[in-house]
Amino acid sequence: MPHPIRIGADVLTPAEVVAIARHGARIELADEALDLIAETRGVIDGLAADPHPHYGVSTGFGALATTFIAPERRRQLQASLIRSHAAGTGAEVETEVVRALQLLRLQTLATGRTGVRTVVAETYAAMLNAGITPVVREYGSLGCSGDLAPLAHVALAAMGEGDVRVEGSGSVAEPVEASAALADAGIQPLILEEKEGLALINGTDGMLGMLLLTLHDLETLITTADLAAAMSIESQLGTDAVFAADLMAMRPQVGQAASAANVRAFLAGSPMVASHRGPEDGRVQDAYSLRCAPQVHGAARDTMSHAATIASRELASVIDNPVVTVDGRIESNGNFHGAPVAAVLDFLAISIADVASVSERRTDRALDPARSHGLPPFLAHEVGVDSGLMIAQYAAAGIVSELKRLAVPASVDSIPSSAMQEDHVSMGWAAARKLRRAIDGLARVLAIEVITGARALDLRAPLLAGPATGAVRDLVRTVAAGPGPDRYLSPEIEAVTELVRSGAIARTAKENAHV
Repeated sequence: MPHPIRIGADVLTPAEVVAIARHGARIELADEALDLIAETRGVIDGLAADPHPHYGVSTGFGALATTFIAPERRRQLQASLIRSHAAGTGAEVETEVVRALQLLRLQTLATGRTGVRTVVAETYAAMLNAGITPVVREYGSLGCSGDLAPLAHVALAAMGEGDVRVEGSGSVAEPVEASAALADAGIQPLILEEKEGLALINGTDGMLGMLLLTLHDLETLITTADLAAAMSIESQLGTDAVFAADLMAMRPQVGQAASAANVRAFLAGSPMVASHRGPEDGRVQDAYSLRCAPQVHGAARDTMSHAATIASRELASVIDNPVVTVDGRIESNGNFHGAPVAAVLDFLAISIADVASVSERRTDRALDPARSHGLPPFLAHEVGVDSGLMIAQYAAAGIVSELKRLAVPASVDSIPSSAMQEDHVSMGWAAARKLRRAIDGLARVLAIEVITGARALDLRAPLLAGPATGAVRDLVRTVAAGPGPDRYLSPEIEAVTELVRSGAIARTAKENAHV
């Protein structure tokens, strides 16, 4: 983006979150946000001097909330909170997820409702702009009291402890000590004061960040699914009549109508579809995986719409405990519970599994001569000698099977913690982590259908593909060869998967579609 994105002036948009988290867009704190942070910090300073205990300011945390902490021990209390909570384990979380996590926590700090000093917000902003990404581990969050462990790893790095990775040092650069990275960037490590430790770890930022990234990616993937379906319908000599707008209007589901419109546009002008249009075709109707593609894809679109509504509300939220109210009270609350976000993360995983499942069924039909209407078995070059795309379909089937397991909701689970003080948790972080894997699986399943559809279109020669599907077939041919003797397929699947992920296939289809 040509100018830094201002934090605290307005609520961040999903596109801005993606730009900062994934593409490294620079940020700046709005002056009005800094003023509000400083104003609210005065409330905390006043409570810190009060001999009456206030949770998170002059007490311990969680089950130790009734333990009063003397003023001279409170810096140690805050540092101990972060060090003890930075207890993640497992594989490292992706850079874009950590950046989203840190950015969304910064947005909450910028509301002025958390009680931190301005230097805390400024340090988080400086780390993001310097490309300093704390090492956050896979496991540690139960999705209640926020994403405690992941956020604690970020706070630990801001204190100059733990490990980070630095953008620009190479994609496979080894982690470096946070203290060294901060020093190289001219950033002073934080020494946390009253309330600040809690303010840095009580948030749904990790699960929300992954939800926003997923929704961004799904916009491309569901359009790609519509295109893949069009390639399958066309190459398997299916009909486009069932996608007519008046038929879709009889069932006014918004997502279904959008997907059907895409399929119509992607098939428009196809000589292959026109070649068998009419009563001489003899078939009454196509199989469900072809005929009902808009219904399945559309259900996913509607799920995405609902998830986007929840995400927009969460983006506009102040998630902290305790929180400083507008009239200066400091109040405990339960807004850190991840249930609203966790539920839609699981909902999306269900839709992803369904879209991938119907895609794999279309792929399988193309390879079966009993159902493909004249295509060679497995689209092989020399039947009996060559296996064609047989095992590519196995790969898709294996992924779909895993996606069905990943669709089992995490949000229906709960396990008590903190001596039964935190006795019902959301598991939202776990729901988001499995959703990340599901997104990867969907991209691969769609890539295999596109590869299959492209080869099937070629094998229909001299019949010609339509403008949109033909353009996609030509794009695929830049990274994957056409029909011929068996060859090493894995690199081609990876290359087409990258075309799917990058949005190149969806863009090519839309640019060449007849609307």
